[in-house]
Amino acid sequence: MMQSPSQSGTFVRAEPLLMARGVSKHFGKTRALVDASLTLRPGEVTGLLGANGAGKSTLSRIVSGHIQPTGGALEFDGGPLALSSTRDALRQGIALVAQETSLAPDLSVLENIFLPNLATPGRLSFRNMRARATDLLAGLGHEHVLPLDAEVRTLSAAQRQLVEIAKALALDARLVIFDEPTASLSTTEVDGLFDIMDRLRESGRALAFVSHRLEEVFAITDRVTILREGQVVAEDVATSSLTQGDIIQHMVGRDIGAIYSERNVAPDAVGDTVFEVRGLKAAPWVRDMSFSVRAGEILGLGGLVGAGRSEAMEAIWGLRTKQAGEVLVKGQPVSLRKPADAVRAGIGFVAEDRRAQNIVPDLSVRENLLLAQMGQHRSFWRGYGRRAEKVAALVAELGLPADRLDTSLLNYSGGMQQKIIIARWLLTEPDILILDEPTKGVDIGTRSSIYRILQRAADAGLAVIVISSDFEELLGLAERIVVVSDGVTIADLPAARLTEEKLTLLAAPRSSTQRNQLLLQDITQAHGGDAFWTLLDGDETICLAQAGQALSGLQPGQAAVAQQTSIPQAIRARAAAFVVEVDGRASLLTQMTDRRGHDLGWIGLTLPAGIPVPDPAEIRTRIQNLAQTEDAHV
Repeated sequence: MMQSPSQSGTFVRAEPLLMARGVSKHFGKTRALVDASLTLRPGEVTGLLGANGAGKSTLSRIVSGHIQPTGGALEFDGGPLALSSTRDALRQGIALVAQETSLAPDLSVLENIFLPNLATPGRLSFRNMRARATDLLAGLGHEHVLPLDAEVRTLSAAQRQLVEIAKALALDARLVIFDEPTASLSTTEVDGLFDIMDRLRESGRALAFVSHRLEEVFAITDRVTILREGQVVAEDVATSSLTQGDIIQHMVGRDIGAIYSERNVAPDAVGDTVFEVRGLKAAPWVRDMSFSVRAGEILGLGGLVGAGRSEAMEAIWGLRTKQAGEVLVKGQPVSLRKPADAVRAGIGFVAEDRRAQNIVPDLSVRENLLLAQMGQHRSFWRGYGRRAEKVAALVAELGLPADRLDTSLLNYSGGMQQKIIIARWLLTEPDILILDEPTKGVDIGTRSSIYRILQRAADAGLAVIVISSDFEELLGLAERIVVVSDGVTIADLPAARLTEEKLTLLAAPRSSTQRNQLLLQDITQAHGGDAFWTLLDGDETICLAQAGQALSGLQPGQAAVAQQTSIPQAIRARAAAFVVEVDGRASLLTQMTDRRGHDLGWIGLTLPAGIPVPDPAEIRTRIQNLAQTEDAHV
């Protein structure tokens, strides 16, 4: 944290860079902000928190010049601040990474990153821009995900969010507001962003961070300001003085209990496989994906941005051309050429981009709720009348105001919009419900509500597939997790055997783990035997990669306990020297950790009986040198 030495030799906090006092904003009769305050200091990250509709985005947009306040005053760098446009804010050095991206779809990634520069006088050097953009994306860990020459319209919502972040970083602003920047990022990607935010903080910039993920708030912020219903309920409070329970109570005004309620699923409560995908290919994003889900089961589909999860669902749903693969519903192959085919086959799909893919803005809440009914019926009559009773029950269960069903859906917060979209598909009474990033951009109270809805639906026999880059969400919600990397199914494991760290390493793009795989090949070429990269947790192991002879009994993507492998003694001992098994084969396991102390798994070498073992110290040195390099892992 940036501090200034005082005359007494102690340290005091820096003077505020921005102060907002008594800020109000009215949209017609709706009061979005009432007497709100915000203080941002150089060298600090301030969390701006609140439930959906609390006014966080409104306050952020006022500070960044997107909208003008109804009342109140802003000060920046010791003087009054009056912004009539976003360009005014950019000139002052204030940038916003918006929750809903504001990119030019027909321009390339490179042009969008430097979009504010395109209107400035003088000639631009595209060579310099390309070099700077490459550095920015490399810092985010996404240079392999975002091709600079690709048109933004071809990118997924998550990739567009990354372009928005890079655009803000390219401005070299003195104050940066991050409005839900991690909504589409996995644990590793969030770590990369936080590394950048740390550097921005250390360089003396003031940062505001809007997030619904409380674990992120505690990981990156120094102080927090919390809004509820447009009013500040906790201002400029040290994060270290608060607990998660304190923040939740401030945000929602009550204790909502555990975010994830444990679901005890009896073995006989899960039925037969109702949905199966075999060998799906939809170039270029989906290369070979296979998975299945049973009635009454919640399956998690995890992976990093660009892994091909969303594209696979679009191909299944009939929105994207597929070149190969088979889809089975209740054991029977089905041909899903368009979304209506999928609806009639009993499949519901909540797409990732709420605004672009799920909402019809000109229709009311009631009409949006009943929209999917049109795909179920070929006749003129849509059967709306038969759904009236279920609509009423769902409205009550979701906490929707029954007297406002004929108003525009856009009048509701993002969290309420998402619950209405999920309710739309529940009304169709599907056999399979697929949800792509179902809690993206919603507050913690709404997240908890959505999780309970999905758990109750699964308890009633629905097969649920949740696609998420939030590994904590997958572990808290799913019974089984299928991991996808570079368009290929990597592993299919019970959630109870996984952690966020294990998921992160399993989901790592094969391109970014190539050094580790080359190391395995080099070891086997030098010494023979079986080289492998595995995760170890007690007696449990999950193999990430393997090269050479199959001597260890470990196979990539599969979990096993020590006794199920051919090297149980070595797995249990994890000794500094080779461990000899009963049958004479010898194994050495060496742990890899990065510079921040994160466990990167274990590199092992198993040699057949009777083969002289090499020097363990030489192998360990080689492995640790690889682990400590900047790009040894994602």
